[in-house]
Amino acid sequence: MPKYFNFKVCGYFLYFTSHCIIECMHVYASDRKLTEQGSAKFFVKENGDSVLQNAGVLSPREIRAIQEFIKDNYQEMYLKWAELSDEGFYRG
Repeated sequence: MPKYFNFKVCGYFLYFTSHCIIECMHVYASDRKLTEQGSAKFFVKENGDSVLQNAGVLSPREIRAIQEFIKDNYQEMYLKWAELSDEGFYRG
């Protein structure tokens, strides 16, 4: 699964599934093997705000910090998503 960045944010890698065609841009946060189990999942809106779908093992403080990071970097993250996604950004 591709990472948005090669560094960790609050101790977690931010990554995505590159061949997803049924969901809008999303971000997983995981400190382990980049699997969905135990990871937090955030859906990213067009303005960079994010909606937490699953908190995984993250604390409320870590969730807030990652959401702030997403808000500050969502445009760069979207370019990575679009570059590697078969369908680009699903707006349904």
